[in-house]
Amino acid sequence: MSASSVSETIRGFSTNSTDVFNVHHESPENNSSMEFDFTKDNYSKAQEIINRVLLFSQQLPVLPAVIPKLDLDQMQQNEGWLSLAALNRVAKVLEMPEIRVYEVATFYTMFNRTKIGKYHVMVCGTTPCRLNGAQHIEKALTSHLGIHVGETTKDGMFTLGEMECMGACVNAPMVAVADYTSGVKGFTYNYYEDLTAEDAIKIVETLRKGETPRVGSQYRDKAEPSGAVIGGKWVAQAGTGTLTGTPTGPFCRDLSAC
Repeated sequence: MSASSVSETIRGFSTNSTDVFNVHHESPENNSSMEFDFTKDNYSKAQEIINRVLLFSQQLPVLPAVIPKLDLDQMQQNEGWLSLAALNRVAKVLEMPEIRVYEVATFYTMFNRTKIGKYHVMVCGTTPCRLNGAQHIEKALTSHLGIHVGETTKDGMFTLGEMECMGACVNAPMVAVADYTSGVKGFTYNYYEDLTAEDAIKIVETLRKGETPRVGSQYRDKAEPSGAVIGGKWVAQAGTGTLTGTPTGPFCRDLSAC
């Protein structure tokens, strides 16, 4: 079976945003013959990272600096992804074997090793979101954008990914969007919660127009239990409740009677 057919077969089971295989494939835009170097400003920030690490460890290589340095390069200089040349430069700056940097970049799904779109749309795939219909959001987005998870639209606008728990379970289902359209200073990473499939499509279309969608829950202002997405629709609950109010049950049996 060819690499491309295997890739397509397992794509649905890959939780990494864009990389199905944890191996490097040479391409015109990402190959071992290319060179990469940091900007003067990035070198200064890299040194700040190294200095902080050296406060706790007075020896090289400074392994704890790998993640923040890769994050800096991906977010602030390389349009949201890490080329092989960028990984090699990080290894050189941190004075460590290249394989140690590869190990980190291939382990954490926050690092993209292939070029991505201006907007990286990530659907949460963890249990609370799935129980509340995240699979329907993913299906709607793949159909609307004409791509699968791990792919980018032909116009380079959107990359669709899957992420594991993003910590917004109370407002499940949700997606996160990394916005690279405004470069370093304008980078944003926003959550969109309490979503129906229609809401998800509306959000990407709002982004496509260069406008700003409502951030956070699409139906409530806080995380109070005032409703939920049921059967693909938002169902409001009358009134609000707090931890200081009277519980509605179910209640534990009378233990004194046991």
